[in-house]
Amino acid sequence: MESRILQLIAALRASGVRVSLAESAEAFSAVDLMGIQDREHFRLSLRATLIKDVKDLPTFEKLFPLFFGSGQPPMMGGNPMDDLTPEEIQMLVEALKQYAEQLRQRMERLMNGDQLSRAELEALGQLVGLNQADNLNYQNWMAQRMMRALAFPEVQKAMKELMEQLAQMGMSRERVEQIRQMIQQNMQGMQEQMEQFAGERIAENLSEKPRGENIDNLMNRPFHALSDEDKKLLQREVKKLAAMLRTRIALRQKRAKNGQMDPKATIRASLKYHGVPMEIKHKDRVHKPKIVVICDVSTSMRFCSELMLSFLFALQGQVRKTHAFAFIDHLESISEDFGGADADEAIQSVLWRMPSGHYNTDLGWALNDFNNEFMDTLNSGTTLIIVGDGRNNYNDPRVDIFSNMSRRATRTIWLNPEPPIMWNGDSDMAKYAPLCSNVFKVGNLRELANAVDELMTG
Repeated sequence: MESRILQLIAALRASGVRVSLAESAEAFSAVDLMGIQDREHFRLSLRATLIKDVKDLPTFEKLFPLFFGSGQPPMMGGNPMDDLTPEEIQMLVEALKQYAEQLRQRMERLMNGDQLSRAELEALGQLVGLNQADNLNYQNWMAQRMMRALAFPEVQKAMKELMEQLAQMGMSRERVEQIRQMIQQNMQGMQEQMEQFAGERIAENLSEKPRGENIDNLMNRPFHALSDEDKKLLQREVKKLAAMLRTRIALRQKRAKNGQMDPKATIRASLKYHGVPMEIKHKDRVHKPKIVVICDVSTSMRFCSELMLSFLFALQGQVRKTHAFAFIDHLESISEDFGGADADEAIQSVLWRMPSGHYNTDLGWALNDFNNEFMDTLNSGTTLIIVGDGRNNYNDPRVDIFSNMSRRATRTIWLNPEPPIMWNGDSDMAKYAPLCSNVFKVGNLRELANAVDELMTG
Protein backbone atom coordinates (compact mmCIF):
# COMPACT_ATOMS: atom_id res chain seq x y z
CA MET A 1 0.00 0.00 0.00
CA GLU A 2 2.86 2.41 0.81
CA SER A 3 4.36 1.94 -2.66
CA ARG A 4 0.99 2.70 -4.32
CA ILE A 5 0.64 5.90 -2.29
CA LEU A 6 4.15 6.90 -3.35
CA GLN A 7 3.22 6.19 -6.98
CA LEU A 8 0.11 8.35 -6.61
CA ILE A 9 2.22 11.20 -5.21
CA ALA A 10 4.74 10.87 -8.06
CA ALA A 11 1.93 10.84 -10.64
CA LEU A 12 0.37 13.94 -9.09
CA ARG A 13 3.70 15.75 -9.31
CA ALA A 14 4.20 14.65 -12.92
CA SER A 15 0.72 16.03 -13.68
CA GLY A 16 1.66 19.44 -12.33
CA VAL A 17 0.33 19.15 -8.76
CA ARG A 18 2.73 20.55 -6.17
CA VAL A 19 3.17 18.05 -3.33
CA SER A 20 5.87 18.79 -0.77
CA LEU A 21 7.73 16.23 1.36
CA ALA A 22 5.84 17.51 4.41
CA GLU A 23 2.50 16.95 2.69
CA SER A 24 3.58 13.46 1.69
CA ALA A 25 4.42 12.69 5.31
CA GLU A 26 1.03 14.09 6.38
CA ALA A 27 -0.67 11.75 3.93
CA PHE A 28 0.97 8.68 5.46
CA SER A 29 0.10 9.89 8.97
CA ALA A 30 -3.53 10.41 7.97
CA VAL A 31 -3.74 6.93 6.47
CA ASP A 32 -2.23 5.44 9.64
CA LEU A 33 -4.89 7.24 11.64
CA MET A 34 -7.93 6.59 9.44
CA GLY A 35 -6.93 3.16 8.11
CA ILE A 36 -7.66 1.68 4.68
CA GLN A 37 -10.67 -0.50 5.46
CA ASP A 38 -13.16 2.19 4.48
CA ARG A 39 -12.30 3.15 0.90
CA GLU A 40 -14.06 6.53 1.06
CA HIS A 41 -12.31 7.54 4.27
CA PHE A 42 -9.00 6.43 2.75
CA ARG A 43 -9.64 8.56 -0.37
CA LEU A 44 -10.59 11.63 1.68
CA SER A 45 -7.50 11.23 3.88
CA LEU A 46 -5.22 11.39 0.85
CA ARG A 47 -7.17 14.18 -0.83
CA ALA A 48 -7.15 16.39 2.28
CA THR A 49 -3.41 16.06 2.81
CA LEU A 50 -2.11 16.05 -0.77
CA ILE A 51 -4.35 18.63 -2.45
CA LYS A 52 -4.15 22.26 -1.36
CA ASP A 53 -5.53 23.98 -4.47
CA VAL A 54 -9.07 23.42 -5.70
CA LYS A 55 -7.90 23.43 -9.32
CA ASP A 56 -5.94 20.22 -8.60
CA LEU A 57 -8.98 18.27 -7.35
CA PRO A 58 -9.97 16.90 -10.80
CA THR A 59 -6.44 15.53 -11.27
CA PHE A 60 -6.57 13.76 -7.91
CA GLU A 61 -10.05 12.36 -8.55
CA LYS A 62 -8.90 10.97 -11.90
CA LEU A 63 -5.69 9.43 -10.58
CA PHE A 64 -6.94 7.93 -7.31
CA PRO A 65 -9.12 5.14 -8.81
CA LEU A 66 -6.35 4.27 -11.25
CA PHE A 67 -4.03 3.37 -8.38
CA PHE A 68 -6.58 2.03 -5.90
CA GLY A 69 -9.39 0.73 -8.12
CA SER A 70 -12.88 2.06 -8.68
CA GLY A 71 -14.48 -0.51 -6.39
CA GLN A 72 -16.71 -1.60 -9.28
CA PRO A 73 -15.34 -4.25 -11.65
CA PRO A 74 -16.56 -4.20 -15.26
CA MET A 75 -20.04 -5.71 -15.55
CA MET A 76 -20.32 -8.75 -17.79
CA GLY A 77 -23.69 -9.98 -18.98
CA GLY A 78 -22.95 -13.65 -18.57
CA ASN A 79 -23.32 -16.51 -21.05
CA PRO A 80 -26.50 -16.37 -23.19
CA MET A 81 -26.24 -20.11 -23.85
CA ASP A 82 -27.14 -20.83 -20.21
CA ASP A 83 -30.83 -20.13 -20.94
CA LEU A 84 -31.06 -21.66 -24.43
CA THR A 85 -32.90 -24.86 -25.27
CA PRO A 86 -30.95 -27.67 -27.01
CA GLU A 87 -32.60 -26.69 -30.31
CA GLU A 88 -31.58 -23.05 -29.89
CA ILE A 89 -28.02 -24.05 -28.96
CA GLN A 90 -27.83 -26.12 -32.15
CA MET A 91 -29.04 -23.13 -34.18
CA LEU A 92 -26.32 -20.97 -32.64
CA VAL A 93 -23.62 -23.57 -33.28
CA GLU A 94 -24.65 -23.92 -36.92
CA ALA A 95 -24.81 -20.16 -37.44
CA LEU A 96 -21.30 -19.69 -36.02
CA LYS A 97 -19.76 -22.21 -38.45
CA GLN A 98 -19.78 -19.68 -41.31
CA TYR A 99 -17.15 -17.48 -39.68
CA ALA A 100 -13.37 -17.83 -39.86
CA GLU A 101 -11.83 -19.55 -36.86
CA GLN A 102 -10.17 -16.49 -35.30
CA LEU A 103 -13.29 -14.34 -35.65
CA ARG A 104 -15.49 -17.17 -34.36
CA GLN A 105 -13.29 -17.60 -31.29
CA ARG A 106 -13.61 -13.91 -30.45
CA MET A 107 -17.38 -14.04 -30.91
CA GLU A 108 -17.66 -17.12 -28.68
CA ARG A 109 -15.53 -15.46 -26.04
CA LEU A 110 -17.85 -12.48 -25.94
CA MET A 111 -20.87 -14.76 -25.69
CA ASN A 112 -19.24 -16.61 -22.80
CA GLY A 113 -18.66 -13.32 -20.96
CA ASP A 114 -14.93 -14.04 -20.48
CA GLN A 115 -12.83 -11.08 -19.39
CA LEU A 116 -9.34 -10.48 -20.74
CA SER A 117 -6.51 -11.86 -18.62
CA ARG A 118 -3.82 -9.60 -17.24
CA ALA A 119 -1.31 -11.13 -19.67
CA GLU A 120 -3.61 -10.39 -22.61
CA LEU A 121 -4.07 -6.80 -21.49
CA GLU A 122 -0.31 -6.40 -21.09
CA ALA A 123 0.29 -7.77 -24.61
CA LEU A 124 -2.34 -5.46 -26.11
CA GLY A 125 -0.89 -2.48 -24.25
CA GLN A 126 2.59 -3.27 -25.52
CA LEU A 127 1.29 -3.57 -29.07
CA VAL A 128 -0.40 -0.15 -29.15
CA GLY A 129 2.41 1.71 -27.34
CA LEU A 130 0.65 2.08 -23.99
CA ASN A 131 3.92 1.54 -22.12
CA GLN A 132 5.16 4.87 -23.53
CA ALA A 133 2.03 6.94 -22.79
CA ASP A 134 2.11 9.34 -19.84
CA ASN A 135 -0.83 11.64 -20.52
CA LEU A 136 -4.26 10.73 -19.15
CA ASN A 137 -5.92 12.57 -22.02
CA TYR A 138 -4.97 9.55 -24.14
CA GLN A 139 -6.69 6.97 -21.92
CA ASN A 140 -9.74 6.51 -24.15
CA TRP A 141 -7.66 6.75 -27.31
CA MET A 142 -5.39 3.94 -26.10
CA ALA A 143 -8.40 1.82 -25.15
CA GLN A 144 -9.81 2.34 -28.65
CA ARG A 145 -6.52 1.18 -30.18
CA MET A 146 -6.60 -1.92 -27.99
CA MET A 147 -10.15 -2.65 -29.15
CA ARG A 148 -9.09 -2.16 -32.74
CA ALA A 149 -6.23 -4.63 -32.23
CA LEU A 150 -8.85 -7.15 -31.07
CA ALA A 151 -10.81 -6.48 -34.28
CA PHE A 152 -13.79 -5.10 -32.35
CA PRO A 153 -15.35 -3.47 -35.45
CA GLU A 154 -15.33 -6.81 -37.31
CA VAL A 155 -16.73 -8.62 -34.27
CA GLN A 156 -19.56 -6.09 -33.89
CA LYS A 157 -20.47 -6.43 -37.56
CA ALA A 158 -20.35 -10.23 -37.34
CA MET A 159 -22.54 -10.23 -34.22
CA LYS A 160 -25.18 -8.16 -36.01
CA GLU A 161 -25.15 -10.60 -38.93
CA LEU A 162 -25.39 -13.52 -36.49
CA MET A 163 -28.54 -12.10 -34.86
CA GLU A 164 -30.16 -11.69 -38.28
CA GLN A 165 -29.29 -15.23 -39.25
CA LEU A 166 -30.66 -16.70 -36.00
CA ALA A 167 -33.95 -14.91 -36.66
CA GLN A 168 -34.03 -16.35 -40.20
CA MET A 169 -33.38 -19.84 -38.82
CA GLY A 170 -36.53 -19.58 -36.69
CA MET A 171 -35.30 -18.44 -33.29
CA SER A 172 -37.92 -16.30 -31.54
CA ARG A 173 -37.57 -12.53 -31.60
CA GLU A 174 -37.52 -12.40 -27.79
CA ARG A 175 -34.68 -14.92 -27.57
CA VAL A 176 -32.62 -13.17 -30.25
CA GLU A 177 -33.06 -9.87 -28.42
CA GLN A 178 -32.04 -11.50 -25.13
CA ILE A 179 -28.84 -12.83 -26.73
CA ARG A 180 -28.13 -9.48 -28.39
CA GLN A 181 -28.48 -7.53 -25.13
CA MET A 182 -26.28 -9.95 -23.20
CA ILE A 183 -23.55 -9.83 -25.86
CA GLN A 184 -23.77 -6.03 -25.94
CA GLN A 185 -23.33 -5.95 -22.17
CA ASN A 186 -20.31 -8.27 -22.44
CA MET A 187 -18.76 -6.03 -25.08
CA GLN A 188 -19.32 -3.00 -22.89
CA GLY A 189 -17.72 -4.81 -19.94
CA MET A 190 -14.65 -5.72 -22.01
CA GLN A 191 -14.38 -2.14 -23.23
CA GLU A 192 -14.51 -0.85 -19.64
CA GLN A 193 -11.84 -3.36 -18.68
CA MET A 194 -9.50 -2.02 -21.38
CA GLU A 195 -10.23 1.60 -20.44
CA GLN A 196 -9.47 0.85 -16.79
CA PHE A 197 -6.23 -0.94 -17.70
CA ALA A 198 -5.16 1.89 -20.04
CA GLY A 199 -5.73 4.43 -17.26
CA GLU A 200 -3.83 2.34 -14.71
CA ARG A 201 -0.83 1.91 -17.00
CA ILE A 202 -0.71 5.59 -17.94
CA ALA A 203 -0.90 6.53 -14.25
CA GLU A 204 1.97 4.15 -13.46
CA ASN A 205 3.98 5.63 -16.34
CA LEU A 206 3.36 9.09 -14.89
CA SER A 207 4.67 7.97 -11.51
CA GLU A 208 7.89 6.73 -13.14
CA LYS A 209 8.38 9.75 -15.40
CA PRO A 210 11.79 11.38 -14.88
CA ARG A 211 11.90 15.08 -14.03
CA GLY A 212 13.82 15.95 -17.20
CA GLU A 213 12.56 14.18 -20.33
CA ASN A 214 15.29 12.25 -22.15
CA ILE A 215 15.27 12.90 -25.91
CA ASP A 216 16.07 9.23 -26.58
CA ASN A 217 12.93 8.24 -24.71
CA LEU A 218 10.89 10.73 -26.72
CA MET A 219 12.24 9.37 -29.99
CA ASN A 220 10.94 5.92 -29.03
CA ARG A 221 7.56 7.20 -27.88
CA PRO A 222 4.63 6.59 -30.28
CA PHE A 223 3.44 9.71 -32.09
CA HIS A 224 -0.07 9.33 -30.66
CA ALA A 225 1.32 9.35 -27.10
CA LEU A 226 3.13 12.67 -27.37
CA SER A 227 2.11 15.82 -25.55
CA ASP A 228 2.31 19.23 -27.22
CA GLU A 229 5.54 19.93 -25.35
CA ASP A 230 6.99 16.60 -26.50
CA LYS A 231 6.17 17.49 -30.11
CA LYS A 232 8.03 20.80 -29.84
CA LEU A 233 11.12 18.97 -28.59
CA LEU A 234 10.95 16.45 -31.43
CA GLN A 235 10.47 19.16 -34.04
CA ARG A 236 13.81 20.58 -32.97
CA GLU A 237 15.38 17.12 -32.90
CA VAL A 238 14.25 16.26 -36.44
CA LYS A 239 16.31 19.17 -37.78
CA LYS A 240 19.44 17.70 -36.17
CA LEU A 241 18.63 14.24 -37.52
CA ALA A 242 18.00 15.64 -41.00
CA ALA A 243 21.37 17.42 -40.95
CA MET A 244 23.15 14.18 -40.00
CA LEU A 245 21.25 12.25 -42.68
CA ARG A 246 22.07 14.87 -45.29
CA THR A 247 25.79 14.60 -44.51
CA ARG A 248 25.73 10.80 -44.51
CA ILE A 249 23.77 10.57 -47.77
CA ALA A 250 26.05 13.11 -49.49
CA LEU A 251 29.10 11.10 -48.38
CA ARG A 252 27.60 7.88 -49.76
CA GLN A 253 26.82 9.59 -53.05
CA LYS A 254 30.39 10.91 -53.26
CA ARG A 255 31.84 7.46 -52.64
CA ALA A 256 29.48 5.99 -55.21
CA LYS A 257 31.26 7.96 -57.96
CA ASN A 258 34.06 5.40 -57.80
CA GLY A 259 31.80 2.69 -59.08
CA GLN A 260 32.10 0.01 -61.77
CA MET A 261 34.92 0.43 -64.33
CA ASP A 262 33.81 2.03 -67.60
CA PRO A 263 35.73 0.13 -70.39
CA LYS A 264 34.87 2.59 -73.20
CA ALA A 265 35.91 5.65 -71.22
CA THR A 266 39.11 3.90 -70.11
CA ILE A 267 40.04 3.03 -73.74
CA ARG A 268 39.39 6.59 -74.88
CA ALA A 269 41.56 7.96 -72.05
CA SER A 270 44.39 5.54 -72.94
CA LEU A 271 44.77 6.92 -76.51
CA LYS A 272 46.97 9.78 -75.32
CA TYR A 273 49.23 7.19 -73.65
CA HIS A 274 49.57 5.16 -76.89
CA GLY A 275 46.99 2.64 -75.75
CA VAL A 276 48.42 2.08 -72.27
CA PRO A 277 45.55 2.28 -69.70
CA MET A 278 47.20 4.77 -67.38
CA GLU A 279 43.83 6.20 -66.23
CA ILE A 280 41.05 3.87 -65.12
CA LYS A 281 37.65 5.45 -65.64
CA HIS A 282 34.58 4.46 -63.65
CA LYS A 283 30.89 4.74 -64.30
CA ASP A 284 29.15 7.38 -62.23
CA ARG A 285 26.75 5.49 -60.00
CA VAL A 286 25.29 8.55 -58.34
CA HIS A 287 21.57 8.49 -59.02
CA LYS A 288 19.63 11.05 -57.06
CA PRO A 289 16.05 9.87 -56.72
CA LYS A 290 12.99 11.71 -57.93
CA ILE A 291 10.34 11.59 -55.22
CA VAL A 292 6.56 11.81 -55.24
CA VAL A 293 5.24 11.90 -51.66
CA ILE A 294 1.59 11.80 -50.63
CA CYS A 295 0.94 12.62 -46.96
CA ASP A 296 -2.16 12.05 -44.85
CA VAL A 297 -2.52 15.20 -42.72
CA SER A 298 -5.70 14.15 -40.88
CA THR A 299 -5.70 14.33 -37.09
CA SER A 300 -4.30 10.84 -36.44
CA MET A 301 -1.46 11.20 -39.00
CA ARG A 302 -0.77 14.93 -38.81
CA PHE A 303 2.39 14.96 -36.69
CA CYS A 304 3.99 11.98 -38.45
CA SER A 305 3.41 13.63 -41.85
CA GLU A 306 4.70 16.95 -40.52
CA LEU A 307 7.99 15.35 -39.48
CA MET A 308 8.26 13.49 -42.80
CA LEU A 309 7.85 16.74 -44.72
CA SER A 310 10.53 18.28 -42.48
CA PHE A 311 12.92 15.50 -43.47
CA LEU A 312 12.19 15.89 -47.18
CA PHE A 313 12.55 19.66 -47.03
CA ALA A 314 15.97 19.30 -45.41
CA LEU A 315 17.10 16.64 -47.93
CA GLN A 316 16.24 18.55 -51.12
CA GLY A 317 19.92 18.64 -52.11
CA GLN A 318 20.00 14.84 -52.24
CA VAL A 319 17.06 14.42 -54.65
CA ARG A 320 16.52 15.51 -58.24
CA LYS A 321 12.93 16.62 -57.79
CA THR A 322 10.20 16.38 -55.17
CA HIS A 323 6.50 16.44 -55.97
CA ALA A 324 4.63 16.69 -52.64
CA PHE A 325 0.93 16.24 -51.98
CA ALA A 326 -1.26 16.29 -48.88
CA PHE A 327 -4.77 14.98 -48.32
CA ILE A 328 -7.56 14.52 -45.84
CA ASP A 329 -10.77 14.21 -47.85
CA HIS A 330 -9.20 15.57 -51.07
CA LEU A 331 -5.71 15.94 -52.53
CA GLU A 332 -3.72 19.18 -52.79
CA SER A 333 -0.35 19.80 -54.37
CA ILE A 334 2.06 21.33 -51.85
CA SER A 335 5.19 21.25 -54.05
CA GLU A 336 5.24 25.03 -54.36
CA ASP A 337 5.68 25.31 -50.57
CA PHE A 338 9.06 23.57 -50.89
CA GLY A 339 10.49 26.39 -52.98
CA GLY A 340 11.21 28.65 -50.00
CA ALA A 341 14.09 28.61 -47.55
CA ASP A 342 12.17 28.16 -44.30
CA ALA A 343 10.96 24.61 -43.66
CA ASP A 344 8.83 25.51 -40.64
CA GLU A 345 7.06 28.27 -42.52
CA ALA A 346 6.42 26.03 -45.52
CA ILE A 347 5.00 23.16 -43.48
CA GLN A 348 2.84 25.38 -41.31
CA SER A 349 1.43 26.95 -44.48
CA VAL A 350 0.38 23.48 -45.65
CA LEU A 351 -1.21 22.58 -42.31
CA TRP A 352 -3.00 25.94 -42.14
CA ARG A 353 -4.56 25.36 -45.57
CA MET A 354 -5.67 21.87 -44.59
CA PRO A 355 -6.79 22.10 -40.94
CA SER A 356 -7.63 18.92 -39.03
CA GLY A 357 -11.24 18.47 -38.03
CA HIS A 358 -14.07 16.00 -37.73
CA TYR A 359 -14.48 15.29 -41.44
CA ASN A 360 -13.56 11.80 -42.61
CA THR A 361 -10.33 10.81 -44.29
CA ASP A 362 -10.93 9.62 -47.85
CA LEU A 363 -7.74 8.20 -49.35
CA GLY A 364 -9.64 6.70 -52.28
CA TRP A 365 -10.89 10.12 -53.35
CA ALA A 366 -7.38 11.57 -52.95
CA LEU A 367 -6.01 8.84 -55.25
CA ASN A 368 -8.74 9.71 -57.75
CA ASP A 369 -7.61 13.37 -57.63
CA PHE A 370 -4.02 12.25 -58.24
CA ASN A 371 -5.10 10.07 -61.17
CA ASN A 372 -6.96 12.96 -62.81
CA GLU A 373 -4.35 15.69 -62.33
CA PHE A 374 -0.90 14.45 -61.34
CA MET A 375 -0.31 10.95 -62.75
CA ASP A 376 2.33 12.33 -65.12
CA THR A 377 4.63 13.04 -62.14
CA LEU A 378 5.28 9.29 -61.93
CA ASN A 379 7.73 7.55 -64.26
CA SER A 380 10.44 4.89 -64.24
CA GLY A 381 12.82 7.10 -62.26
CA THR A 382 10.38 7.94 -59.45
CA THR A 383 10.14 6.72 -55.89
CA LEU A 384 6.53 6.95 -54.71
CA ILE A 385 6.12 7.45 -50.95
CA ILE A 386 2.79 7.25 -49.12
CA VAL A 387 2.66 8.47 -45.51
CA GLY A 388 -0.57 7.29 -43.92
CA ASP A 389 -2.30 4.64 -41.83
CA GLY A 390 -4.39 3.33 -44.74
CA ARG A 391 -7.64 4.03 -42.91
CA ASN A 392 -10.30 5.02 -45.39
CA ASN A 393 -13.53 5.16 -43.34
CA TYR A 394 -15.02 2.37 -45.46
CA ASN A 395 -14.85 4.51 -48.62
CA ASP A 396 -13.77 3.00 -51.94
CA PRO A 397 -9.97 2.48 -51.57
CA ARG A 398 -9.43 2.80 -55.36
CA VAL A 399 -6.90 -0.02 -55.37
CA ASP A 400 -7.07 0.06 -59.17
CA ILE A 401 -5.58 3.56 -59.24
CA PHE A 402 -2.95 2.74 -56.63
CA SER A 403 -1.95 -0.36 -58.61
CA ASN A 404 -1.41 1.79 -61.71
CA MET A 405 0.61 4.31 -59.69
CA SER A 406 2.80 1.55 -58.29
CA ARG A 407 3.46 0.13 -61.78
CA ARG A 408 4.52 3.51 -63.13
CA ALA A 409 6.98 4.21 -60.29
CA THR A 410 10.38 2.54 -59.89
CA ARG A 411 9.45 1.60 -56.33
CA THR A 412 6.61 2.32 -53.94
CA ILE A 413 7.28 2.87 -50.24
CA TRP A 414 4.50 3.10 -47.64
CA LEU A 415 5.22 4.60 -44.22
CA ASN A 416 2.56 3.51 -41.73
CA PRO A 417 2.61 4.04 -37.93
CA GLU A 418 0.45 0.94 -37.36
CA PRO A 419 1.71 -2.68 -37.32
CA PRO A 420 -0.01 -5.28 -39.55
CA ILE A 421 -2.09 -6.64 -36.66
CA MET A 422 -3.90 -3.28 -36.61
CA TRP A 423 -4.82 -3.46 -40.29
CA ASN A 424 -8.49 -4.18 -39.70
CA GLY A 425 -11.77 -2.31 -39.47
CA ASP A 426 -11.66 0.70 -41.76
CA SER A 427 -8.02 0.03 -42.70
CA ASP A 428 -7.35 -0.92 -46.33
CA MET A 429 -3.62 -1.54 -45.79
CA ALA A 430 -4.00 -5.27 -46.43
CA LYS A 431 -5.10 -4.32 -49.98
CA TYR A 432 -2.41 -1.69 -50.58
CA ALA A 433 0.57 -3.50 -49.02
CA PRO A 434 1.01 -6.22 -51.73
CA LEU A 435 1.37 -3.43 -54.32
CA CYS A 436 4.27 -1.77 -52.44
CA SER A 437 7.99 -2.46 -52.70
CA ASN A 438 8.29 -1.95 -48.93
CA VAL A 439 6.04 -1.05 -46.02
CA PHE A 440 7.84 0.51 -43.06
CA LYS A 441 6.32 0.85 -39.60
CA VAL A 442 7.01 4.43 -38.46
CA GLY A 443 5.23 4.73 -35.12
CA ASN A 444 7.86 7.03 -33.58
CA LEU A 445 10.60 9.42 -34.66
CA ARG A 446 13.39 6.85 -34.47
CA GLU A 447 11.54 4.48 -36.81
CA LEU A 448 10.72 7.36 -39.17
CA ALA A 449 14.36 8.54 -39.29
CA ASN A 450 15.55 4.98 -40.01
CA ALA A 451 12.98 4.60 -42.78
CA VAL A 452 14.00 7.91 -44.41
CA ASP A 453 17.66 6.87 -44.23
CA GLU A 454 16.89 3.56 -45.91
CA LEU A 455 14.66 4.90 -48.68
CA MET A 456 17.14 7.68 -49.53
CA THR A 457 20.06 5.24 -49.90
CA GLY A 458 18.24 2.12 -51.04
